[in-house]
Amino acid sequence: MAAILDAKGLNKSFGAVTAAKDINVAVEQDSVVGLIGSNGAGKTTFINMVTGYLKPTSGAIHFDGRDITSLSPRQITQLGICRSFQIPQLFNTMTVHENLLVGVGIVAAAGKRWSSDNHTYADPSKAVDAMLDEFNLGAYRDRTAGLLPEGTRKLLDIAMAMVVRPRILLLDEPTSGVSADEKFVLMDMVMAAVKQHKVTVLFVEHDMDVVERYTHRVLAFYEGRIIADGEPTDVLNDVEVRRYVIGGHIAPAGAASHA
Repeated sequence: MAAILDAKGLNKSFGAVTAAKDINVAVEQDSVVGLIGSNGAGKTTFINMVTGYLKPTSGAIHFDGRDITSLSPRQITQLGICRSFQIPQLFNTMTVHENLLVGVGIVAAAGKRWSSDNHTYADPSKAVDAMLDEFNLGAYRDRTAGLLPEGTRKLLDIAMAMVVRPRILLLDEPTSGVSADEKFVLMDMVMAAVKQHKVTVLFVEHDMDVVERYTHRVLAFYEGRIIADGEPTDVLNDVEVRRYVIGGHIAPAGAASHA
């Protein structure tokens, strides 16, 4: 199967600091890939290069066969690569409904109609109602985004990224700041949505339970390099990963099932 995302020979330096070194990653359609590593290991740098927020010092990134290395974040988003952020990027003085309406409006402005469950909506408000149902946000419809619980803010931020129906979704620490009771509920909902719409997912995460439960593949970063790449059980039990990423303080991987 051809890769939907292909990064070859990516390097990124900030003066004397190397943030990414010889990154080579090919990601298949519909896969769920976890990115792990300590802070500063290069995970977010990689995501920022894929989404156009950073330009690599050298190397190339191809999306569905097209070179996107020099494109802007807006251009890359329009092609179908979207992201959510560790700190939710919301219109905090607007309601949940209004936030999603902005996203649907952007789709409409691009000459497209928003669709869900094989139904296309001409009315943006009805499209938002469908999105509220999909992410179980109906109870918060008229709540101001800035006053939402952190887990709900995260979910809304991800829903905003999904509004344009991306082909690739990149998530930066989706469960950061979310309570232990909420994290699996949030991830179950997000994974159900991306599976339904056949979206390829890459997500940065520090919670190894989440990584093992939801990914098909894991990339482990250390000092700007990928030191392991493979199935979750193999990567989480890798000697270098346990030494430099996990710290050797978790039970052997393999107990949790993959979503």
